[in-house]
Amino acid sequence: MLVQSAVRDGGLPSLLSVLAAIFVVCVTLCAADERKIDSDLVGTWVSKSEKVKTGPNFYDPKKDEFNEPSLPGMSYSFSKDGHYEEALYRAIANPSKPDCTKAILQFQHGTWYVAENGSLILEPIKVDGRQQVSDPCKHDDHSIYSRYNQTELFKKYEVREDSYHKKKRLDLYQFDGSPVNAMLLNDENPSMLPTTTLNPMTSATTAPSRIKRGVVPARRHRRRTTVAKEGMGAADRWWWLGVIMTSAGGLMLFYS
Repeated sequence: MLVQSAVRDGGLPSLLSVLAAIFVVCVTLCAADERKIDSDLVGTWVSKSEKVKTGPNFYDPKKDEFNEPSLPGMSYSFSKDGHYEEALYRAIANPSKPDCTKAILQFQHGTWYVAENGSLILEPIKVDGRQQVSDPCKHDDHSIYSRYNQTELFKKYEVREDSYHKKKRLDLYQFDGSPVNAMLLNDENPSMLPTTTLNPMTSATTAPSRIKRGVVPARRHRRRTTVAKEGMGAADRWWWLGVIMTSAGGLMLFYS
Protein backbone atom coordinates (compact mmCIF):
# COMPACT_ATOMS: atom_id res chain seq x y z
CA MET A 1 0.00 0.00 0.00
CA LEU A 2 2.83 2.43 0.89
CA VAL A 3 4.69 1.59 -2.32
CA GLN A 4 1.58 2.10 -4.48
CA SER A 5 0.85 5.45 -2.78
CA ALA A 6 4.45 6.62 -3.30
CA VAL A 7 4.38 5.76 -7.00
CA ARG A 8 1.03 7.47 -7.47
CA ASP A 9 1.88 10.65 -5.49
CA GLY A 10 5.54 11.31 -6.14
CA GLY A 11 6.95 8.82 -8.58
CA LEU A 12 10.34 7.16 -8.27
CA PRO A 13 11.95 9.54 -5.70
CA SER A 14 9.11 8.99 -3.24
CA LEU A 15 9.26 5.26 -3.84
CA LEU A 16 12.98 5.22 -3.06
CA SER A 17 12.35 7.17 0.16
CA VAL A 18 9.73 4.67 1.28
CA LEU A 19 11.98 1.72 0.48
CA ALA A 20 14.84 3.36 2.38
CA ALA A 21 12.59 3.87 5.41
CA ILE A 22 11.47 0.24 5.28
CA PHE A 23 15.12 -0.87 5.08
CA VAL A 24 16.06 1.20 8.15
CA VAL A 25 13.15 -0.28 10.13
CA CYS A 26 14.15 -3.81 9.13
CA VAL A 27 17.78 -3.24 10.12
CA THR A 28 16.71 -1.77 13.47
CA LEU A 29 14.41 -4.71 14.21
CA CYS A 30 17.10 -7.22 13.24
CA ALA A 31 19.64 -5.47 15.48
CA ALA A 32 17.14 -5.47 18.33
CA ASP A 33 16.64 -9.22 17.90
CA GLU A 34 20.42 -9.73 18.25
CA ARG A 35 20.55 -7.87 21.56
CA LYS A 36 19.99 -10.50 24.20
CA ILE A 37 19.83 -10.17 27.98
CA ASP A 38 21.28 -13.03 30.02
CA SER A 39 19.51 -13.29 33.38
CA ASP A 40 22.57 -15.03 34.86
CA LEU A 41 24.39 -11.68 34.80
CA VAL A 42 21.73 -9.75 36.73
CA GLY A 43 22.94 -8.44 40.10
CA THR A 44 25.99 -6.73 41.59
CA TRP A 45 29.41 -8.35 41.23
CA VAL A 46 32.49 -7.38 43.25
CA SER A 47 36.16 -8.36 43.15
CA LYS A 48 38.14 -9.99 45.96
CA SER A 49 38.80 -6.86 48.05
CA GLU A 50 35.03 -6.17 48.34
CA LYS A 51 35.93 -2.51 48.93
CA VAL A 52 34.73 -1.33 45.53
CA LYS A 53 31.01 -1.57 44.81
CA THR A 54 28.70 0.14 42.36
CA GLY A 55 26.01 2.47 43.66
CA PRO A 56 25.93 5.73 45.64
CA ASN A 57 28.96 4.92 47.81
CA PHE A 58 31.44 5.04 44.92
CA TYR A 59 30.46 8.02 42.78
CA ASP A 60 28.35 10.99 43.92
CA PRO A 61 26.66 12.59 40.88
CA LYS A 62 25.36 15.56 42.87
CA LYS A 63 28.81 16.58 44.10
CA ASP A 64 30.37 15.15 40.93
CA GLU A 65 33.15 13.43 42.83
CA PHE A 66 34.39 9.99 43.85
CA ASN A 67 34.21 8.47 47.31
CA GLU A 68 37.55 6.72 47.26
CA PRO A 69 37.67 3.11 48.52
CA SER A 70 40.41 1.97 50.88
CA LEU A 71 41.67 -0.73 48.48
CA PRO A 72 41.72 -1.23 44.71
CA GLY A 73 39.07 -3.40 43.10
CA MET A 74 36.21 -3.41 40.66
CA SER A 75 32.48 -3.94 40.53
CA TYR A 76 29.84 -4.38 37.84
CA SER A 77 26.07 -4.31 38.14
CA PHE A 78 23.60 -5.53 35.52
CA SER A 79 19.83 -5.07 35.57
CA LYS A 80 17.27 -7.30 33.87
CA ASP A 81 16.05 -4.40 31.72
CA GLY A 82 19.47 -3.93 30.10
CA HIS A 83 21.18 -1.27 32.22
CA TYR A 84 24.65 -1.56 33.74
CA GLU A 85 27.04 0.33 36.00
CA GLU A 86 30.76 -0.11 36.62
CA ALA A 87 33.07 1.06 39.39
CA LEU A 88 36.83 0.62 38.99
CA TYR A 89 39.76 1.51 41.23
CA ARG A 90 43.09 0.41 39.78
CA ALA A 91 46.65 0.74 41.06
CA ILE A 92 49.26 0.64 38.29
CA ALA A 93 52.78 -0.08 39.52
CA ASN A 94 55.98 1.37 38.12
CA PRO A 95 58.63 -1.36 38.71
CA SER A 96 61.54 1.01 38.10
CA LYS A 97 60.05 3.67 40.42
CA PRO A 98 57.95 2.10 43.21
CA ASP A 99 57.02 5.55 44.51
CA CYS A 100 55.36 6.37 41.18
CA THR A 101 52.36 4.06 41.56
CA LYS A 102 49.45 5.49 39.58
CA ALA A 103 45.86 5.31 40.90
CA ILE A 104 42.83 5.43 38.59
CA LEU A 105 39.19 5.75 39.63
CA GLN A 106 36.57 5.20 36.94
CA PHE A 107 32.77 5.28 36.70
CA GLN A 108 30.48 4.52 33.77
CA HIS A 109 26.87 3.44 33.29
CA GLY A 110 24.60 2.78 30.35
CA THR A 111 23.12 -0.23 28.55
CA TRP A 112 24.37 -3.76 28.00
CA TYR A 113 23.54 -6.75 25.85
CA VAL A 114 24.93 -10.09 24.72
CA ALA A 115 25.71 -10.35 21.00
CA GLU A 116 24.96 -13.44 18.92
CA ASN A 117 28.62 -14.54 19.12
CA GLY A 118 28.48 -14.50 22.93
CA SER A 119 30.35 -11.24 23.41
CA LEU A 120 29.24 -8.89 26.19
CA ILE A 121 28.81 -5.29 25.02
CA LEU A 122 28.64 -2.29 27.39
CA GLU A 123 27.54 1.01 25.86
CA PRO A 124 27.91 3.94 28.29
CA ILE A 125 25.96 7.18 28.49
CA LYS A 126 28.59 9.38 26.89
CA VAL A 127 28.35 12.45 29.13
CA ASP A 128 28.18 10.62 32.48
CA GLY A 129 31.47 8.72 32.61
CA ARG A 130 34.13 10.00 35.02
CA GLN A 131 37.82 9.25 35.49
CA GLN A 132 40.26 10.46 38.13
CA VAL A 133 43.99 9.84 37.70
CA SER A 134 46.55 10.32 40.47
CA ASP A 135 50.14 10.15 39.23
CA PRO A 136 52.52 11.40 41.96
CA CYS A 137 55.52 11.54 39.62
CA LYS A 138 53.76 13.61 36.96
CA HIS A 139 51.22 15.64 38.93
CA ASP A 140 52.66 16.00 42.39
CA ASP A 141 50.16 18.57 43.67
CA HIS A 142 46.91 17.48 42.04
CA SER A 143 44.92 14.70 40.40
CA ILE A 144 43.31 14.89 36.97
CA TYR A 145 39.50 14.61 37.01
CA SER A 146 37.66 14.49 33.69
CA ARG A 147 34.80 12.99 31.72
CA TYR A 148 35.34 9.48 30.37
CA ASN A 149 33.58 7.57 27.61
CA GLN A 150 34.62 4.10 26.47
CA THR A 151 32.41 1.39 25.01
CA GLU A 152 33.55 -1.99 26.32
CA LEU A 153 33.57 -5.35 24.56
CA PHE A 154 34.24 -8.54 26.47
CA LYS A 155 34.94 -11.40 24.06
CA LYS A 156 33.17 -13.84 26.35
CA TYR A 157 32.02 -14.36 29.92
CA GLU A 158 31.29 -17.26 32.25
CA VAL A 159 28.95 -17.47 35.23
CA ARG A 160 29.56 -20.47 37.48
CA GLU A 161 29.66 -21.60 41.08
CA ASP A 162 32.88 -20.73 42.90
CA SER A 163 33.96 -23.91 44.66
CA TYR A 164 35.81 -22.06 47.44
CA HIS A 165 33.42 -19.22 48.29
CA LYS A 166 30.24 -21.15 47.43
CA LYS A 167 28.91 -18.15 45.51
CA LYS A 168 28.17 -17.37 41.90
CA ARG A 169 31.30 -16.22 40.12
CA LEU A 170 31.67 -14.06 37.02
CA ASP A 171 34.69 -14.43 34.75
CA LEU A 172 35.10 -11.77 32.07
CA TYR A 173 37.49 -11.98 29.12
CA GLN A 174 38.68 -8.86 27.34
CA PHE A 175 38.38 -8.34 23.58
CA ASP A 176 41.68 -10.18 23.05
CA GLY A 177 40.66 -13.11 25.26
CA SER A 178 42.79 -12.18 28.29
CA PRO A 179 40.97 -12.78 31.60
CA VAL A 180 39.83 -10.06 33.98
CA ASN A 181 39.99 -10.56 37.74
CA ALA A 182 37.12 -12.77 38.84
CA MET A 183 34.15 -11.26 40.66
CA LEU A 184 31.64 -12.82 43.04
CA LEU A 185 27.93 -12.09 43.25
CA ASN A 186 27.45 -9.58 46.07
CA ASP A 187 23.73 -8.92 45.66
CA GLU A 188 21.10 -10.41 43.38
CA ASN A 189 19.47 -6.97 43.24
CA PRO A 190 21.78 -4.61 41.31
CA SER A 191 23.08 -1.67 43.35
CA MET A 192 23.02 1.20 40.87
CA LEU A 193 22.55 4.94 40.57
CA PRO A 194 19.59 6.14 38.45
CA THR A 195 19.95 4.70 34.96
CA THR A 196 19.06 7.97 33.23
CA THR A 197 21.58 10.70 32.32
CA LEU A 198 23.03 12.07 35.57
CA ASN A 199 24.96 15.10 34.32
CA PRO A 200 23.54 16.25 30.97
CA MET A 201 25.46 18.73 28.86
CA THR A 202 25.20 20.03 25.31
CA SER A 203 28.16 17.99 24.02
CA ALA A 204 29.45 14.54 24.88
CA THR A 205 33.01 15.61 24.08
CA THR A 206 35.09 16.98 26.94
CA ALA A 207 36.51 20.38 26.02
CA PRO A 208 40.01 21.34 27.24
CA SER A 209 38.51 23.97 29.53
CA ARG A 210 36.33 21.30 31.10
CA ILE A 211 39.38 19.19 31.87
CA LYS A 212 41.15 22.20 33.35
CA ARG A 213 38.24 22.88 35.68
CA GLY A 214 38.33 19.22 36.63
CA VAL A 215 41.77 19.51 38.23
CA VAL A 216 41.35 18.93 41.95
CA PRO A 217 43.67 19.39 44.98
CA ALA A 218 46.00 16.52 45.85
CA ARG A 219 44.88 16.48 49.47
CA ARG A 220 41.68 14.74 48.37
CA HIS A 221 43.67 11.79 47.09
CA ARG A 222 46.89 11.67 49.09
CA ARG A 223 45.73 8.94 51.47
CA ARG A 224 44.46 6.70 48.66
CA THR A 225 47.61 7.00 46.62
CA THR A 226 49.57 6.03 49.74
CA VAL A 227 47.42 2.91 50.18
CA ALA A 228 48.20 1.85 46.62
CA LYS A 229 51.91 2.49 47.17
CA GLU A 230 51.99 0.47 50.38
CA GLY A 231 50.41 -2.52 48.65
CA MET A 232 52.93 -2.42 45.81
CA GLY A 233 55.77 -1.70 48.22
CA ALA A 234 55.19 -5.03 49.98
CA ALA A 235 55.28 -6.87 46.68
CA ASP A 236 58.40 -4.96 45.72
CA ARG A 237 60.16 -6.05 48.91
CA TRP A 238 59.29 -9.69 48.25
CA TRP A 239 60.67 -9.36 44.72
CA TRP A 240 64.01 -8.04 45.97
CA LEU A 241 64.15 -10.77 48.62
CA GLY A 242 63.70 -13.35 45.86
CA VAL A 243 66.52 -11.76 43.85
CA ILE A 244 68.85 -11.84 46.87
CA MET A 245 68.03 -15.46 47.72
CA THR A 246 68.51 -16.55 44.09
CA SER A 247 71.87 -14.77 43.95
CA ALA A 248 72.97 -16.34 47.22
CA GLY A 249 72.01 -19.79 45.95
CA GLY A 250 74.01 -19.22 42.79
CA LEU A 251 77.12 -18.22 44.74
CA MET A 252 76.87 -21.27 47.01
CA LEU A 253 76.57 -23.55 43.98
CA PHE A 254 79.55 -21.84 42.32
CA TYR A 255 81.87 -22.26 45.31
CA SER A 256 80.70 -25.75 46.33
